[in-house]
Amino acid sequence: MRVTVERAALLRSLGHVHRVVERRNTIPILSNVLIRAEGSALQLKATDLDIEVTESVPADVSDPGATTVPAHVIYDIVRKLPDGAQVSLETGGEGGQMTIRSGRSRFALGALPEGDFPDLAAGEMPHSFEIGAADLKRLIDKTQFAISTEETRYYLNGIYLHVLEAEGQPVLRAVATDGHRLARVEMPAPAGSPGMPGVIVPRKAVAEIQKLLDDGGESVGVDLSPAKVRLRFADGLTLISKLIDGTFPDYQRVIPANNDKRLTVERDAFAKAVDRVSTISSERGRAVKLGLTEGRLALSVNNPDSGSATEELDVDYGASALDIGFNARYLLDITAQLEGDTALFKLADPGSPTLIQDREGSAALYVLMPMRV
Repeated sequence: MRVTVERAALLRSLGHVHRVVERRNTIPILSNVLIRAEGSALQLKATDLDIEVTESVPADVSDPGATTVPAHVIYDIVRKLPDGAQVSLETGGEGGQMTIRSGRSRFALGALPEGDFPDLAAGEMPHSFEIGAADLKRLIDKTQFAISTEETRYYLNGIYLHVLEAEGQPVLRAVATDGHRLARVEMPAPAGSPGMPGVIVPRKAVAEIQKLLDDGGESVGVDLSPAKVRLRFADGLTLISKLIDGTFPDYQRVIPANNDKRLTVERDAFAKAVDRVSTISSERGRAVKLGLTEGRLALSVNNPDSGSATEELDVDYGASALDIGFNARYLLDITAQLEGDTALFKLADPGSPTLIQDREGSAALYVLMPMRV
């Protein structure tokens, strides 16, 4: 194999593919990136057996061929080469090494044969649709923080994507929960998505998709089967991921429908006040108490080890007095996702879940379980 490629294009693609490669691997080939030169392109592929990322970059191919080299090492080499450099990749006949040349720099990397590289075969994917990159990014950004990290409840370790009827219209809904809080965001269902199976996209794949969406592109092609998802980005970049094989719980049951105490508060002022008083809270508890009376909210934290803090805010609240406690970190996570100037809390009693939105009927909805304070 002999191929020449621009450093900027090679670095961008290596940046996309090398992230899925785990730093520690018991299987040596999984530490490598597959490099294949054919036609007028260089194809790069990396996998951890759950996610596979493939991308092609334009290249000047003198001799076609393929090999695999350590992903993080080649990424670091190309990253440290000067801007505007041309990079030459060559392998000899025996394929045990790959030589990287650029200007006066020369590197020789140990290579493993391409035949050993695993292929995360996509198989049949009967459901396909296009979704705006900004729409998909919003679904992920607004729900990702609530994904559970508890491995025993593996079916909560991702975002649940499904299509359903809401008010007579099909909507694509993303839901994540860790049992303490729940995030639910929806958008009009893209053409072709009704009829798709409900799928749970795992946490690592969600993080990779989020980073790839940051790099631009107007829309993303989505292909689905009950076991795998394939996302087709601009510039020939493809991500295939296994889906979580489990049943997402009936989240509708935990979304309260009859919370009649309505609190409207200025979002920014509320978040800053919660942040200030929670300085006193213990790392373990993180509890902040909300004391509600007509037109007034008193935030307070009591920590036997370090003291106490209180702060008062003027709010729109006309129901009966209520004291309720929440985890300050969870409150801040949710208010950070709200887009309006105000936050609407619908409360019931100190032991029942609270509903939080920007405003009545907004597409994003959050549920937070209270704490004892």
